[in-house]
Amino acid sequence: MTRRKQSRGTCAFCGRDLTKGGMANHLRACPQRKEAIQTADQGPGIARTLLHLRVQDAWLGDFWLHLEMDGRSKLKELDRYLRAIWLECCGHLSQFSVGGWSGKEIPMWRWAEKAFKPGIELTHIYDFGTSSHTLIKAIDERKGKPLTAHPIFLMARNNPPELVCMECDQPATWLCHECQYEDDTEGLLCDAHAEEHPHEDYGGPMPIVNSPRVGMCGYCGPAEPPY
Repeated sequence: MTRRKQSRGTCAFCGRDLTKGGMANHLRACPQRKEAIQTADQGPGIARTLLHLRVQDAWLGDFWLHLEMDGRSKLKELDRYLRAIWLECCGHLSQFSVGGWSGKEIPMWRWAEKAFKPGIELTHIYDFGTSSHTLIKAIDERKGKPLTAHPIFLMARNNPPELVCMECDQPATWLCHECQYEDDTEGLLCDAHAEEHPHEDYGGPMPIVNSPRVGMCGYCGPAEPPY
């Protein structure tokens, strides 16, 4: 797919639009995030180790997340989150490992604070046929009360890549698999051209959502946070 050169994303706390490279530094200094943390720390509950995770697709740099995860939550919770926001299509198997496909597997029951050691990057693999690889690294941590009752909080996410219809210069919102596989084209279509598109052998055009798994296996979204 044709994508814009510099990926940008939105801070969940203040709504600022920032580059991929600048988001981590922004989150450390964001006044609205500091205010949210202060409010949480004054509420009920106990302080925990909370990990700032930088998550990015291994192949397509336009897709990335910044998550805050409770250190005492298991990797299984992160697996569920990634499936919901990016990956789930057909109930495929998945795993975490250090070193990628042939690296050391990390069990799903491992606490996040035990799995994410300084300098260690985990690879999450979903589907061992048409695989999606996600790279995850803890780039910061804090001691305090969580911002949510859930194990993971979405702090920032990439904006949807700007894609252009292959028939005109309008934004692409649909993807034709038959064009991709049989005609060796990008298969990107706007609403108007998708409506009149002749290809149906692969089930017709599918909606484009904010996920690196678009166009793979049976994925059709919705690519929304699970909570």
